[in-house]
Amino acid sequence: MAWLLVFVAAPGAAAPDTTQPGTSAPDPAREAQLAHWLRDDCGACHGMTLRGGLGSPLTADALAGKPRDSLVATVLHGRPGTAMPPWQPFMTQDEAQWLIEQLQRGTPPTVTSAGGVP
Repeated sequence: MAWLLVFVAAPGAAAPDTTQPGTSAPDPAREAQLAHWLRDDCGACHGMTLRGGLGSPLTADALAGKPRDSLVATVLHGRPGTAMPPWQPFMTQDEAQWLIEQLQRGTPPTVTSAGGVP
């Protein structure tokens, strides 16, 4: 009978947790602002389609296997000696974490023509 309990519990136990403790999605208005920055500010160097330019690509394939904490630190603190600026004055660690999660999933937030998130 114990095998049945293990079998029933196993599928839920196998699902990976993709969220970080303390990280929550920003409210819709803030998501729209972050999406705008991603498109306009990040896109200026990383390419409007985020496939690279002056800066490296920000596609899910390009970010695969890179430590999320390291990517968040790069967003927040920039890369001294390069064109990558620090964004810590403009966003929180949770917001940077959320943005990186979206990019790593291959679902970066986008801005609609009305300025909102679709």
